[in-house]
Amino acid sequence: MYRVVEKKELAPRIKLMKILAPHIARKVKAGQFVIVRVHEKGERIPLTVVDWNRDEGTITLVFQEVGASTIKLGALDVGDHIANISGPLGNPTEIKRYGTVVCVGGGVGTACIYPVAREMKKAGNYVISIIGARTSKLLILRDEISSVSDEFHVTTDDGSEGRKGFVTDQLRDILLSARKVDLVYVVGPAIMMKVAAEVTKPFKVKTIVSLNPIMVDGTGMCGACRVIVGGQMRFACVHGPEFNAHEVDFDSLMSRLRMYIEEEKIALEKAQRCVR
Repeated sequence: MYRVVEKKELAPRIKLMKILAPHIARKVKAGQFVIVRVHEKGERIPLTVVDWNRDEGTITLVFQEVGASTIKLGALDVGDHIANISGPLGNPTEIKRYGTVVCVGGGVGTACIYPVAREMKKAGNYVISIIGARTSKLLILRDEISSVSDEFHVTTDDGSEGRKGFVTDQLRDILLSARKVDLVYVVGPAIMMKVAAEVTKPFKVKTIVSLNPIMVDGTGMCGACRVIVGGQMRFACVHGPEFNAHEVDFDSLMSRLRMYIEEEKIALEKAQRCVR
């Protein structure tokens, strides 16, 4: 079992947990994820590893309480234990010196760009980070991401902090400024990643997205996380989770993400009753 050693609320319904998991902390790299099972009969939840400390043997996860399983995970306190954590899973981000790298995070996806921005900076890149949320209260990890960025931009839908608008608006302006951008890395809601891909495509800038499809086992056996990339079926857990954004069929991805909405509502209602 895996002990929770630290817990913070970063924003309403968005929590950070540091967990003792030495075997994962020793091997994990930026861009990889784990699958968490809160209890022995629980759902398997894929979560990106946001940070790690190899000496302490800890990993840090950030998640939003949107369904039954994440609510149960969020109800744990320091000292409590998680039944299972499998990982590290997926392919790590290709970290090398590209030149200028723009890291774009939307909503809770902001947490996922932190380790990538940090490692890209260490590799000698000029890192521009853009984070956004619906409102200032939902912005997370400002200081952490700013600290590993050469330039840092904030957007909010309602204009309560930073630029009023979307992260893709800021991204478009950077590209229109004729500055040389060598790589764009994007994590967030599927519709945001789709728009980001549409923004960068005319500029022919390599764009990588980390996909978040429905996932069960995380080893390519179940096929639940299948996505269409370049006209071919791929499994996000073993072929990804990162893909060339310009080849991803986002409409198919978004359709699959909506498949179990009714079942998720029922499970959520049950979980809320149990937490109360």
